[in-house]
This record gives sequence, structure tokens and C-alpha cells, in this order.
Amino acid sequence: MGELIVEADGGSRGNPGPAGYGAVVLDPVSGEPLAEAAEYIGVATNNVAEYRGLIAGLKAARELAPEASVRVRMDSKLVVEQMSGRWKIKHPDMKPLAAEAARVFPAAQVRYEWIPRERNKHADRLANEAMDAGKRGQRWQPGHSAALAAARPAATGPGADTAAARVVGDHAAGAAKARAALAGTRPEPGTGSVTGAGARTGAGARTDSGAGTDPGAAPVAGAALAVPSVGAAAAEATTPAVGWAAADLGAPATLVLLRHGETALTPQRRFSGSGGSDPELSDAGRRQAEAAAALLAARGTVQEIVTSPLRRCRQTAAEVAERLGLEVRVEEGLREADFGAWEGLTFAEVRERYPDDLDAWLASPKAAPTGGESFAAVSRRVAAARDRLTTAHAGRTVLAVTHVTPIKTLVRLALGAPPESLFRMELSAASLSVVAYYRDGNASVRLLNDTSHLR
Repeated sequence: MGELIVEADGGSRGNPGPAGYGAVVLDPVSGEPLAEAAEYIGVATNNVAEYRGLIAGLKAARELAPEASVRVRMDSKLVVEQMSGRWKIKHPDMKPLAAEAARVFPAAQVRYEWIPRERNKHADRLANEAMDAGKRGQRWQPGHSAALAAARPAATGPGADTAAARVVGDHAAGAAKARAALAGTRPEPGTGSVTGAGARTGAGARTDSGAGTDPGAAPVAGAALAVPSVGAAAAEATTPAVGWAAADLGAPATLVLLRHGETALTPQRRFSGSGGSDPELSDAGRRQAEAAAALLAARGTVQEIVTSPLRRCRQTAAEVAERLGLEVRVEEGLREADFGAWEGLTFAEVRERYPDDLDAWLASPKAAPTGGESFAAVSRRVAAARDRLTTAHAGRTVLAVTHVTPIKTLVRLALGAPPESLFRMELSAASLSVVAYYRDGNASVRLLNDTSHLR
């Protein structure tokens, strides 16, 4: 039996927030797109959107060739592992979607493969096109998507572009090309006919939006599947207003801030910055990192991981990266403050040895620990790192594994709170905090010092 490839993705601008999915069916030999599907699904989470993309991709493949075996490729570790049966599906919103995906093809015909995000660009572009269309109160239109143009190899000669678009946008031609791929033949250029052994004549098929089910997502704009029956209608709808006063703030860059797990110094409450011995995680710290990784994998929202260069953060980030199947990038601006001569000392020991410096440090953010780095200096470098991350990852969710001072600083800056607020926040080892950054410069603190995964 021949094989088709389905690549699918989904995204949520806010998580939950305005969401959409994209899916493409590919010829496994040439990589040529045979069908595309995309839909804006209203307010939903990343996980829901990803599952909806999977369902749409499977249905698109079934429309083309119900007898085919299907290889699904996605950058969602959560969906791949759950659909492969290696992870349990615990979230009540995911169970009906996973069950629907499992019903499209017999289980023996489908296998799942995780791929890095950079190899899933076509489906990612489709999901973003669908969300952009929904934002305009419109419906994604098949056949001439930017994702298709980017995926299609350069063609030459009169009508080359329109011919390629017609193949993807026309069900009979797409089905013929799918059958050709399964039979080891290829359609004649610019037509839906197939030559060679095993070729069959294409037939029309029913319209299927591939929408799936999601009680929590408003069906604001209908799905658009690039293999419609002749005369399939496109229903226009108005996008509901979201956010404060229906303001269009765009998709925020969301930083999920994970403090590293414990080291040997943490329970003793000793100063441990970037100027000390760079301790590693303790056994308790490794267990905390594993617990945080399990929670983040279950949520399935993180799309990028960055970390402080210090060992305890890199070890914590590695635990999460292994569960999510993501790479880790070091961000120097996220390192802890340099506490100079205070490194490794308790507060009481600093009070005894450096009383004047300690009083100055407690009184002013411009005062530095003896031979160390002031809070004002930390604030400048953390703000620069924040700006780099939010600019590079607009509309995406980034896990930043870092330390007490950088996390408190990001929260303080987001709230517009005074420097002394740094001394009024509790931040436990392996705790999670979340800040969303909007393109108008505003920020929203969504979570602070969550340790529920450690209980």
C-alpha cells in the first residue's frame, strides 16, 4: 500500500486566544503539496488548535486516497506522543479530539513522527494565514496561499503558477496526483490525468471542512479545505472582539519564566549568583526540574526554549527540552546577578562582614554588592534580553529558564513597580511565572511563583 504524508500545525495567539490550524498533504516522493486545509477556530489553546490541524490533515488525506497509509509529521511532541499511545491523554479537552483523529483512518494505516518546528513551516504558515484571515473577519482561501507559494518549487513558462495552484485547489486533480503517488506514476504536466500502470480516473468527492469538534472554540469563520467539491460555499462571518475594550493588540510574545531547580546552596538561602562557583542541581533540584518538564509537556504550549548560561539553568532546561523535543538556546542576558564577595554567604554572614555595603544595597538599586553587580545594571541587561526575545518571537510562547533576580525584574518591569518591589516577591525553586508582551509596549503578568507541579 502506498503512503501519503500529512503535516499539521496549530497556534493560539494568547493561549488561550485567537487560534487557527493548518495542514498539508504531500507526495512522499516529490514533496509536492496535494491538498491544503486551514481554519480560524476562534478562541482556543495551542493544543486544541494542533489537534484540529491533525484532524483536518487526516480528513484531507482520506478525501484524496482512503486506502493510503499515512505518515503524520508534527512539531507538537504532545500530540505525536499521545496519538502514538506513549503518553496518556488526561486533559478533558484533548480526549474527544484525539478520539476523532483516531476515527479518520484505521489505526494500522497511520503512524506519527515528531519533526522540529523549522521542518513544519508549510503547516505553520497555513495556521498563521488562517488566524490572520480570522482577524480580518474573513475566511482562509485555498489555492493561492503564501505557504503554497513558498513550498512549491520555482516553475517556468506561461501559466506555470496557475497550473500548480489549480492542482492543489482542485479535488479531482489532487486525488489523481495522490493515486499517482501511491501507484508510482505521475500525472501529465498541467492536467489531472495519470499515465502509467495502475492509473485510475479521478472522481468527485464530498465537501469536508475537517473542522473537528471543540466546544470551547467559537465557530466564527468556517474552515477552508483546498479540495472542495464543485460549488462548495464559503460562509463569511465576523470575528468577535477579544481583549480589553476589543482593542487589537496583536499576538503577544509570551515568556514562561522557570526558575531553576534547587542546588546545594538553595535550602541554606545563600547568595548564589553568576560570580560564584556555578553549582549544579541537587537531587531534589533534578526532581523539581523533571516535575516542571512534565507539566510543560502536558500543557504543550512552549515553542522555544532559552536559558541562562549558568549550569543549574542549563540542566533544568535540558530536562524540559528532552520532554518537548526542542532545542535550547543560551541567552546571556538571563544570567543571575553577580553578588561579588557575597557569593556563597548567608544574609546574616553578609550583615556581619559587609554591613555598610548591605545597607546601601538595600536602600538603592544603584548600589552593588561588594565587588558585584547592582540591580540597576541587572535591570538594563534583562530588559535588553526581554526586547530581543519578544521581538524575535512575537506571537509565540518561549520558555526562559533563569534565576530569581531576572524573573523578579521582568515582573517588576511589566507591572511598572518600583525597584524595592524586588524584595517583596517570593520566588521558589522550579516555580513558574508568565508574562505576555504586546506590540504596543504593554505587558500582562499572568502567573507568579506557581509551584503546583511540585506538590
